[in-house]
Amino acid sequence: MIRSLPPAAILIIGAFLVPLLKGRLKSVYLLLLPALAFVSVMSIPEGIHWTVGFMDYDLIFGRVDRLSRAFGYIFTIISFIGTLFALHLKEDGQHVAAFVAMGCALGATFAGDLLSFFVFLEMMTIASTYIIWTGRTEASYGAGLRYLLVHLFGGLCLLTGFLIHLHQTGSIAFGTIGLTGLASYLILIGFGISCAFPVLHAWLPDAYPEATITGTVFLSVLSTKVAVYALARSFAGTEILIWIGAAMTVFPIFYAAIENNLRRVLSYSIINQTGFMVVGIGIGTALSLNGTVAHVINNVLFKSLLFMSMGAVMHQTGKINVTDLGGLYKTMPLTTLFCIIGAASISGFPLFNGFVSKSMIMSAATQDGMAILWFVLLFASAGVLHHAGIKIPYHAFFSHDSGIRTKEPPLNMLLAMGIAAFLCIFIGLLPGPLYSILPFPVDYQPYTAAHVLDIFQLLSFAVLAFCLLILSGLHPVEMRVILLDTDWFYRKGAKVFYRLADRVIGTDREVIHEVIHGSEDRKVPS
Repeated sequence: MIRSLPPAAILIIGAFLVPLLKGRLKSVYLLLLPALAFVSVMSIPEGIHWTVGFMDYDLIFGRVDRLSRAFGYIFTIISFIGTLFALHLKEDGQHVAAFVAMGCALGATFAGDLLSFFVFLEMMTIASTYIIWTGRTEASYGAGLRYLLVHLFGGLCLLTGFLIHLHQTGSIAFGTIGLTGLASYLILIGFGISCAFPVLHAWLPDAYPEATITGTVFLSVLSTKVAVYALARSFAGTEILIWIGAAMTVFPIFYAAIENNLRRVLSYSIINQTGFMVVGIGIGTALSLNGTVAHVINNVLFKSLLFMSMGAVMHQTGKINVTDLGGLYKTMPLTTLFCIIGAASISGFPLFNGFVSKSMIMSAATQDGMAILWFVLLFASAGVLHHAGIKIPYHAFFSHDSGIRTKEPPLNMLLAMGIAAFLCIFIGLLPGPLYSILPFPVDYQPYTAAHVLDIFQLLSFAVLAFCLLILSGLHPVEMRVILLDTDWFYRKGAKVFYRLADRVIGTDREVIHEVIHGSEDRKVPS
């Protein structure tokens, strides 16, 4: 029965049954859906499945190979972990939107044609926008609207590129494209917007921190990871991606170093880590592509763990800014431990999962004789340790004592963080199971004496530099700031566009307000 349904259908169709259930049965059902989707991903044989005729073309909803299956595994695993983290939520709309968004991510992953991929990507955009709007603040409304407009523009680029590609080739097959002309450049721009390429990136730190505590966990693994999959599928070995990815690994470091909001720090860190993946795709060798897919899987785990730990802090204290936190290790020891595990993983410490995947990409760069690229990635690795490995746990749980005395978050949140933390350590200690599901056969040993020593030296000097800067008073002072990013330009343009649209079609914010809030804001006379 499970094998007769695409994994995407299990989550998308199942999502709309959530409001019909109550109590413990609903909790069991919420956890059962991603478990069934995982079993579906695991049991489907390689090949083409679920083909539907449309006009003169075949829509393929189940192109299963080692690349798509690896992404399917991690999307279903994080669906389970994220749902467990959000199990205490009483609002059905958030659960439905999260399942639809994750289901669309699975749909895009297993799509064998460009049209199906495009439809799933646009559906995912709509569901993600709803997740952002459920933050129910003026900031989340504006961020969600900007997110929607930016991704609709990216979708327009994709659709235009697809149509030109169809006209030139007569095929809608989703495979290797490469940079060959206008169509391919438009498709690359469309993927690049979802992937947060430099200059096109500002939607990510603008939108993700404004979503709900639980919603951000799902958002952190959607657009960028689906875009990485699309790039690996269609632009592997495209040299320009090497340098785009290298830029992505570096510039977010400087924003994250002075950002006050810790969820925004993690949002910039998403761009940094995605840059490593884009570099691997650009190099295009078996080792680099294996490293990219491995790093996607590991990144989803440790980044969601960090977002969950900061979400737990926000849930218990109502605060997320560096200037408001500190000393929480005294009353939130488990959350502190989970955050440290996530920080060690993203920093690439040996024995944690980030080490066994990031090292593959860096090794691929050295094998290709790219010394400059290797030094760029090395610098970026040190920067990750600073802003994600040290800054987040240090300022949230240690640093000065903020005087906040709270307790650990609900049990479901702790269990979700515990599962993610366990997987970060398990993969770091035993990378074999991870390597076994990668697209190409793996003949790579991360734990060589030379490599471990290199990483320990790098991380030790980075920690020492942080300590010296703190003690000397030269470290950037943590203060309330508003960082200007490239979104400044489209914020201004969006205001003009919105005013014009409002005059032409008479739209207003009340329409969106009614969609998000519905009848909840209506008071029934007693």
